[in-house]
Amino acid sequence: MMRAAFHTLLSYWSRHRFQLFALVAGLALATALWSAVQAINGQARQSYAQAQDFLQQLDGTSLVSPGGSLHLSDYVTLKRQGWKLTPVLEGQYRNAGQSIDLIGIDVLTSPQVARLFPAESLGGDSDFLRGILHEPGGIVLHPETEKLLPSMLKEMQIFRSEAVPLGLAVADISLVSRLLQRPDDLSRLILLGDTGPGAMPSADSGADMRPPDARALASLPAHIKLAPGGTARMNPGTLTESFHLNLTAFGFLSFIVGLFIVQGTIGLAMEQRRGLLRTLRCLGLPFAQMILILVVEITLIAVASAFIGLILGYFLAASLLPGVAATLSGLYGAEVSGALSLQPAWILSGLAMTLAGASLASAHAFYTLWKLPILQAPSTQARGQRLLQSYTAWAAAGIGLSLGGVLALALVEGLIGGFMFLGGVMLGAALLLPYVLWSLLGMAQARTRAPLMQWLWADARAQLPGLSLALMALMLALATNIGVGTMVSSFRLTFVDWLDQRLAADLYVTTLDDAQGAEVQAWLSQQGLTVLPIRSKEMQHSTGQIKIYGLRDDELYRNNWPMISARPEAWDLLVQGRGVLVSEQLARRADLQLGAHIDLPAGWPSEILGIYADYGNPHGQAMVSLPQLLKNAPDVDNLRFALRLDPTQVKQVINMLQERFEIPRENITQKDLAKARSMAVFDQTFLITDALKLLTLAVASFAIFTSLATLWNQRLPQLAPVWAMGVRRRSLALIDILRSLLMAGLTALLALPLGLLLSWALLVVINTAAFGWRLPVYLFPMNWLALVLLALLAAGLAALLPAWRLFRISPSELLKVFSGER
Repeated sequence: MMRAAFHTLLSYWSRHRFQLFALVAGLALATALWSAVQAINGQARQSYAQAQDFLQQLDGTSLVSPGGSLHLSDYVTLKRQGWKLTPVLEGQYRNAGQSIDLIGIDVLTSPQVARLFPAESLGGDSDFLRGILHEPGGIVLHPETEKLLPSMLKEMQIFRSEAVPLGLAVADISLVSRLLQRPDDLSRLILLGDTGPGAMPSADSGADMRPPDARALASLPAHIKLAPGGTARMNPGTLTESFHLNLTAFGFLSFIVGLFIVQGTIGLAMEQRRGLLRTLRCLGLPFAQMILILVVEITLIAVASAFIGLILGYFLAASLLPGVAATLSGLYGAEVSGALSLQPAWILSGLAMTLAGASLASAHAFYTLWKLPILQAPSTQARGQRLLQSYTAWAAAGIGLSLGGVLALALVEGLIGGFMFLGGVMLGAALLLPYVLWSLLGMAQARTRAPLMQWLWADARAQLPGLSLALMALMLALATNIGVGTMVSSFRLTFVDWLDQRLAADLYVTTLDDAQGAEVQAWLSQQGLTVLPIRSKEMQHSTGQIKIYGLRDDELYRNNWPMISARPEAWDLLVQGRGVLVSEQLARRADLQLGAHIDLPAGWPSEILGIYADYGNPHGQAMVSLPQLLKNAPDVDNLRFALRLDPTQVKQVINMLQERFEIPRENITQKDLAKARSMAVFDQTFLITDALKLLTLAVASFAIFTSLATLWNQRLPQLAPVWAMGVRRRSLALIDILRSLLMAGLTALLALPLGLLLSWALLVVINTAAFGWRLPVYLFPMNWLALVLLALLAAGLAALLPAWRLFRISPSELLKVFSGER
């Protein structure tokens, strides 16, 4: 009995192939979008984990100088006192417009060398040591990093190791100090084993290390402090957590939109098979066995759809990953491999989500099947009546979810509260949509006197149950496009204004070394040009790594600096060395207000004079006067300069700098070119967002198409009487298209306020919690109009096939409606 019943129920899909296609396509698309996002996130997190594992081995308990770099003499002195130490020097090497992060270690004393660089990947210990120490020196890097290596470093012997993070190169400290032109500087001194004056080295240096005792620490010079391990660098996974959370939320929304197709198709299939199910029950098939057969059927379809979706998701992720890698590198400084690898985690996640989604989508159909009497004759209105009765309950649930989201925003801080607010409001609005549409269509019907128009409104209400899920998907997709589009466009306008303020100088020059920098600065000053040095010092702060810049007093900064709030006399006090300007994200992370004091090492000014915008920077930033910077950090690089020129002098100055100092053309950047590069990075940042927006809207449009196409047969009993009363098939086809446009138009109008609420949440709540800066909200009515027209176009195209079938249907088919066959 079970086998016969199973084959009988499966035979339904052979007669309704389009419904099977819609079901498989809905599940596959939902799985593809979800698994693509998870694959991208998984690849990124794998890169973060590899980088963090590598860097942790070079970031043990250390001696550091909080106010700057250690000096080589500090190392010598401590070694003579009996401290067991190995030095590390870090910095960024720039050459010919290219840059790479360098870490210098003492390969002879660092116990981590064997763990960092497996011998089999480097050609053996002897070859490695010979190449790394002998002229011209050797560097170790990831194979993908080699493609981006500055030309000067390619002359050295290159050792490739996948253990080294992307965008990073490791070499002996003697070579790194020469490349960075910092022969007497050290970033930190890593402690080896039980250490301190007079301590005996551990047999396994670095393992189970005990910190020095209080007496040993008291003997340290005043400018040297003990730093626990894991504080030298910020985990890139921490910086990018908000980005991946946003991406996951977008993928989940796309998955939910895809499930609307699935739920509508399953519900329709259950309703159309009610006569078949009644017959099986009359033949003696127990209800539990029938449910089991249906569960197995849905599971088989879900598994097949999952594999299709995983294949599509892989190719989608592979096409989007390079853009995401560029975004993470430009926005967060986190390097991610551009090659996608298969990982069990996101494959199993995609399969589990497909099965869970299919179960969720079919739960309502199974519940309806259980509640309705199985011997009730099949009715084309049964499913619609059940859904209409539930509209009030849906609306109540929607209001509850919306209120829950508002409550979460008030009670839960940070990103979690923001996403709970968005989830509650958007799902709540989706549940409210059928009730609102039903009410609007009812009011329109009550105010219409023409019989045909009254039938149009009534017919739209009658078809609402079958279209409600697709319209909910369309509203969510449109609201997402409006909200995210408004966010990106607002960000773009703000970013352009910010660039105009930050890149106010006409020319930017980067010299090859400090000596050349001093020569260039002196020569440009002799020419009567305004030269503004760009000098900075990196240091660790309680909020993470920050960079302190020294500003020369000039009207360029006073007139153009993007201040958010400042004291009236801020610039005068800054020049006098009586305060500091801080970036918005540093102010938010450290909870700083005007007049408060920032925690900086002794000798630095600390009073907050102003807070300025610094978009796109994951790290905190502060500004002091140039004399204050040089007083506290006299050894900072003197390589970069901003020049204020007459626009007619720009080309002449560029030529003179190249001829006189042989500065590469890549090291001389005009203001317009710098802006163009920055905007290119900005546009690259939102490529994946734009792609997911379009894909979500495409899935919603497909949901409308499948709903209209699968409801075709159920439409004939409503259309045949109208045709019999004299309305031509051509007119009925046009009315059918008009009905689809009407429903899509109303949905688009209702999606507009939801999209604006979403944009406010993204700009004011999510963006502030994720990045530390708040953006103003701008309105773009023309973009909204374009989206409404796009929704109407999608609905019109979706209605074309049913309308064409109606236009081409033979009168005999319509007459069969009255023959008792239905």
